[in-house]
Amino acid sequence: MTSLVSTSHLQLAAFAFGTTGWILCTISMGLVEWRVWHVDNTTIISSGIAWVGIWKVCFISYLHVSSDLKEQICHKMNDYETSIPNAIFVAQGLLLIAMVVGALGMASTIFALRSIYMGILYKTQIIRFFLVAGFLYLAAGLCVLIPVSWNFYSVVHNQTISFPPSFYMPSSPVTQEVGAAIPVGIISAILLLMSATFSFSYRFPVTPNARV
Repeated sequence: MTSLVSTSHLQLAAFAFGTTGWILCTISMGLVEWRVWHVDNTTIISSGIAWVGIWKVCFISYLHVSSDLKEQICHKMNDYETSIPNAIFVAQGLLLIAMVVGALGMASTIFALRSIYMGILYKTQIIRFFLVAGFLYLAAGLCVLIPVSWNFYSVVHNQTISFPPSFYMPSSPVTQEVGAAIPVGIISAILLLMSATFSFSYRFPVTPNARV
C-alpha cells in the first residue's frame, strides 16, 4: 500500500489544483468586473465608470439621491435581449458547465484517491477514475478558458455593446480595461488544465496484490 500511495502525489496535487480552480471559476462567474468601461457622460453614471459582467451591468449614480450619497444601480442581462453580444451569453453557459463538470472531476479524483489510501487495489477502477477526472478537468478548463479569452479579446479591441435604453449605458466606452474577473478566470483555467495533466499522468505500479 505504501508504494501505491507514493505513486499518487501528483494526483493529490491535481485534486488540490482542481478544487482551487473550481473555486476561482465560481468566483469569476459571480464577479461583475469582467469589463471596466470608462464613459464621458456622467449625468447618470456619476463616477464615469461602469462594470460589465456576464450577468449584469453596474455603475454608481447620484441621480436619485443627494450628491453626498451614492447608489449602485445594476441591470440584469436576460436571454431575450438580442443586443447583448454572444461573448457574454457564451460565458454564462460555459461557466455553468465548468462548475458542474469541475465538481464531477473532483468527485472522480476523490474516489480514486480513496481507493489508493484505503488499500482497495483495483487497478482498472483506480486508473479509470483518474482518466475520467482528467477528461472532466480538461473540459472544465476549456469551458473557462474560452469565455475568458473571448472577453479579453473584446476588451483589447474596445468592442461595443448595444445595451437596451433602460440600462442608461452608452453603446461604446471612451476606453475599457480588463476587470478582476478575467485574470481570476485565467488562473482558474490554468489550474484546471494542470489538474487534467496530472490526472492523465497516473501509472499504476506493479504489485502482486493488485486486482484488475
